[in-house]
Amino acid sequence: MTITDLTVKIPSSSRSTSIPSESSRKPSRWGTVEFKFYYVILCLALPLMIWIPITLSDPSHPNYPQYQYKLWQGWLFGRNLDNSDSQYRSFRNNIPILTGVAFLFLLLKYSWNKLYLMSKIPGDNLHLIPLNAALSLIFLLALHGSSILKLVIVITINFIIAKTCKSSKFGPALTWAFNIGILFMNDRYNGYRFGAITPSLEFLDQEKYEGFYPRWHINFNITMLRLVSFSMDYYWACRKPNSVEVGISLDERQRQITSHPHEMYSYANYFSYALYSPLYIAGPIMTFNDFLWQFRRPLTITRSSVLGYLIRFIGCLLTMEAVLHFMYVVAIKDTRAWASDSPAQIGMLGFWNLIIVWLKLLLPWRFFRLWALVDGIDPPENMVRCMANNYSAFGFWRSWHRSYNLWIIRYIYIPLGGMKNVFVNSVLVFTFVALWHDLTFKLLAWGWLVSLFILPEMLARYFLPASRYSSTSWYRHVCALGGVANILLMITANLVGFVIGVDGLRFFLNELVGTFAGVQFLIGVVFCLFVGVQLMFEYREEEMRKGIYRRC
Repeated sequence: MTITDLTVKIPSSSRSTSIPSESSRKPSRWGTVEFKFYYVILCLALPLMIWIPITLSDPSHPNYPQYQYKLWQGWLFGRNLDNSDSQYRSFRNNIPILTGVAFLFLLLKYSWNKLYLMSKIPGDNLHLIPLNAALSLIFLLALHGSSILKLVIVITINFIIAKTCKSSKFGPALTWAFNIGILFMNDRYNGYRFGAITPSLEFLDQEKYEGFYPRWHINFNITMLRLVSFSMDYYWACRKPNSVEVGISLDERQRQITSHPHEMYSYANYFSYALYSPLYIAGPIMTFNDFLWQFRRPLTITRSSVLGYLIRFIGCLLTMEAVLHFMYVVAIKDTRAWASDSPAQIGMLGFWNLIIVWLKLLLPWRFFRLWALVDGIDPPENMVRCMANNYSAFGFWRSWHRSYNLWIIRYIYIPLGGMKNVFVNSVLVFTFVALWHDLTFKLLAWGWLVSLFILPEMLARYFLPASRYSSTSWYRHVCALGGVANILLMITANLVGFVIGVDGLRFFLNELVGTFAGVQFLIGVVFCLFVGVQLMFEYREEEMRKGIYRRC
């Protein structure tokens, strides 16, 4: 086992035929004096970063009574549990139910497939599409109750728009206008009440008809991406139809961009895709083309790869449990129980809140992707890097919500012109991303900050290109300083968007740069981040020595 075995595998990263020759490889720095010094710093900094939030979460800490009421009874070593994040709590508390639903779903599909194969030997899995649609209806009826009618009406209207417009340029415009309009209307009317539509349907608003999770409009943000994907893929299939030879296997990118015959863009296939149970709640996001190719030409997903993925998921889940049992940073953040805390303590509160944001998103994505893998569908992987293993703003967004990033590139970034005007396109993209997440000023501020913070990296790449300076002795260290600046900017933007908002950031910045102790801590942070970025550089060099190439 080597260190690169920790890298999350994705189809587009492995190039076994392109492993550099011995003469072209950069020599490893892991055993140099410089890196041995970095290891010493790492061994000193990491325990301190863990110890600080644990001490803040001790019952003997003076601020403990301010947030104690937000803690739950835990199961590890007699500790309480910080289960105060409502988004993660809704997933964590329902893992047993979701596991049971997934098991029943897979059992029914396995039984159906066995019965089907007794009479026929298909060359594809298209016979599973009707069963997928039926199981999706049952799943959504239990989940959303009577509100499934609203969802079906919305996706049907979107289908009619796409099929009516076909190759007309009005098609994309109407599709985008309709779906963005639904997003705003959902937020404005909170998913609509049947009684507000017509009094005769008011009985459907009763609690007994609401389902397990009646707020269908919250999940529509994910569904909307699938609706746009189907419409745009069909539009491009009508304008520039392409074909692929029988028997040719397609990689992940080819499955996304290669169109199907027009008859494959049917309502049954669309319905099965838009409401596919394993990916309906949280994704990952697949394009329609990719989804259907995996039914037309089923992939070989080995049991060992699924088992390895399950082990990785369980490891991440136990890591999150340990963090929530020993670091009550979410409860401290929510109650602002940081009076008299030092700048170092406040800084670690912010950092570990971001780690929890990373884990609380990673776990549902891994769970639902695991469900899809067992079902024979391989959606794009999200979060292919740890949050703390990023030094580039561009690389961070490519690796964070990777399936969403691929969707953005295909359906927004490239149609807007791509690299022809990177900054303007980035502003438009991140404005959409922010509003798509939540129609609030906090998220809009996050989107604009991210757009602004990618400028330094763009300028550095332009004035100091690797093609010209990478052979110099100073270039790696200057890049590391740039990476430190990027990390600080990314932490700032994500604290605003997902943790403390604009007002909370003002307090954090005042404590960190407005006091002598804060400046001292900030200098120490810059030094430690410099060491961290150097290790990230070398880790990526090691990946390339093993034939792993990534743009993040």
